[in-house]
Amino acid sequence: MDWRNQLNVYIDSINVALGRYIQVRDTKNKTLVEAMNYSLMAGGKRLRPVLALASYEIFNDVLEEILPYACGIEMIHTYSLVHDDLPAMDNDDYRRGKLTNHKVFGEGIAILAGDGLLNYAFEIMLQDAVKRDPIKPYVESIKVIAQAAGINGMIGGQVVDLESENQKIDAKTLDYIHLNKTAALIAAPLKVGAIIGKAKEEDIKNMEEIGNILGLAFQIRDDILDIEGEQEKLGKNIGSDESKNKSTYPAIYGLEYSKKKVRELTSEANRKISQYADKSKFLFELSNYLVHRES
Repeated sequence: MDWRNQLNVYIDSINVALGRYIQVRDTKNKTLVEAMNYSLMAGGKRLRPVLALASYEIFNDVLEEILPYACGIEMIHTYSLVHDDLPAMDNDDYRRGKLTNHKVFGEGIAILAGDGLLNYAFEIMLQDAVKRDPIKPYVESIKVIAQAAGINGMIGGQVVDLESENQKIDAKTLDYIHLNKTAALIAAPLKVGAIIGKAKEEDIKNMEEIGNILGLAFQIRDDILDIEGEQEKLGKNIGSDESKNKSTYPAIYGLEYSKKKVRELTSEANRKISQYADKSKFLFELSNYLVHRES
C-alpha cells in the first residue's frame, strides 16, 4: 500500500475512535464536551497518534490494542494547543484554519476544555490498562506519556519558552525548549508503540531516539515555516515568533544553517528507521514528509 494511503487508513482509524470517545452523554456538561470536541475534531495531521500506530505495527499487528493510547496522546496534544492559544500564552486567533477555542467559547470554557481533554486522556488509557494481563506494559506506557507531557517534558519546555521571550538565549537553552516542548510528545508515541507492540528493549530505546531526532527536526522546520510559510497552508498566523521576539533556530543560527540541520537530523533518523527494513517503510516515508512539509 502507498504510504499516503496507509496514512489515511491510520487517520480514519484514529478519527473513528476519537469520535466514539467524545460524545455528549450528560446535558449538564454539554458545553464542555462541545468545546473539547471543537478542538479535538478540527482536523490536524494526527501526527502523534499516527506515530504510535506506525511504531506498533513494526512489532505487532493487532491495531486495536494501541488505539486507546494513540487517542490519549492526541487529546493531550490538543489540550496543549487550546491552552497555548490563550491570551495569557500565545494569544492566537486561529488554529487548524479555524477560530481558536477561546474565541468561540470564551477563555473560561477553553481552559476547562483543555483540562477536560488532559484528564479524559488518562481516563481512557487507564480504563484500557486495567483490563490487560499482564498490565505492566500498559501502565509503563501511560507513565511514558505522563512524563513526556509533564514538568520534565512538554510543560517544562513551555515554561522555559515563556521565560525566554524577549531575551537572548544560548543554543543549549533553545535545544532544551525544543526537545521538551515538542520532541518529548513525538518520542513518546514511538516508544509507547514499541512497548505495547512487545518490542525488545533495544528497539524501544531506538524508537525513542528516533522520536527525539524527528521532534527536533520537526520543530526547526516549524520555525522555518513561521518565516517562509503561507498562512492558508499552515492554518495559523505566521511571523508570530518574530513578533514575540522568540529565540528560534533561524534567529540564532540563520535560515540556511537551520535548513541544513533539518537535513542532517532527517538522515540520522532515516538510518535508525531503515534497520527495520520493509516493516518501517511507512515510518521512513512519513518522517521525510514531515521534515520537508509546507504546512
